[in-house]
This record gives sequence, structure tokens and C-alpha cells, in this order.
Amino acid sequence: MQEFLNEHWLDILTTVLGLIYIWLEYRASIALWVLGIIMPALDIWLYWSHGLYGDAGMACYYTLAAVYGYAVWKFGRKKNQTTSVMPITHTPARLYLPIVVFFFVAWGLTYYVLITWTNSTVPVLDSFTNALSFVGLWALARKYIEQWFFWMVVDVVCTILYVQKGIPFKAGLYGLYVLIAVMGYYKWKRLMQDEKVSAHT
Repeated sequence: MQEFLNEHWLDILTTVLGLIYIWLEYRASIALWVLGIIMPALDIWLYWSHGLYGDAGMACYYTLAAVYGYAVWKFGRKKNQTTSVMPITHTPARLYLPIVVFFFVAWGLTYYVLITWTNSTVPVLDSFTNALSFVGLWALARKYIEQWFFWMVVDVVCTILYVQKGIPFKAGLYGLYVLIAVMGYYKWKRLMQDEKVSAHT
């Protein structure tokens, strides 16, 4: 048992933090960004030690992006915003094309980095989840409800990757993330409708 814990303690710890993080995201709580700084900092070490260099790099981005996300949720405003708290909205149609272009560019660049400067054994999928996570985290920071769709795809692919890479607890966490992402979408949809009602009363 002690040997098992010595081998997997970091995987277990980041999994527990991940559960708290997704619960806070489900509730649309700004506290998620505080945990969003701590957890990916630990993930850098975890992923790097298992050869998931793209994910390790992504964890660096998550740490910095969490600071941005907190600032946007705390101080940012959207067009026609009438409350002090940033509302949940749909992604504006005008952003669809830039999002798609950015995703493919990010996927290609991340893939190039992985095959050029690392010995990653899963460069296609690793770069795919990284590129889509860039988009998902940005959409989360802007409180766009479609961010849940991005995470559903990322979580499914990551679950498979982590099983293959021997990170069982993290794999289980991302499998749970898939279910929570579905529930999160409907939770945010209800919150968005409630915000609209409140804004007109």
C-alpha cells in the first residue's frame, strides 16, 4: 500500500483537486480560478514525469490563464451587461470562424513542437487536446456556455490517453469530467435563463 501511495500520490492529490475544481466550475463559482492556479502547477510535474510534454506545457498555460480568468470574471464586462457579475451567454456567431482557425493553427503548432523537441509517443492526440483546451479555457474565462462542449471532447480523449500512459486516477477523473461536463452544460443553461429573468425584473 505504501509503495502504491509513493508511486501515485501526486496523481491522487491532483485528482482530488480536480474534483473540487469541476464542482466549482459546475456552480459557476469564481473560486474555481484560485484552485485553477494551484492544480495545474502540480500537474506540470505529473505530466512531465509521464512523458505527456504537451499536457505539461498546457498546465503552464492553465496556471497563467487562471489569473486571467479570475480577472475577467471579477472585473470584465460583456456587451449589454446590466449586472456587476459577468453573465453566462452564448458565444457570438461572429467568433465561430476565428475560433475554428485558431484551433487548427494551435493544433498544428503544438504538434510541430511535440515532434520536434520532445519524444512524445502520442503527438497527434496530445496536441489536439491542448489546442482544444486553449479554446475551452478562453470560452470559460468569457463565460460562454459552449465551453462545456469543448471540454466534453477534451475529457473523452484525455481519459483514453491517461489510461494508456498509466495515470489511472487522472484517467478516472477525466472520465467523470465527461459526465460532469454534460450536467454542467444544463446547469449553466438554467443559470443563464435565471440571469435573463432577473435582468428583466
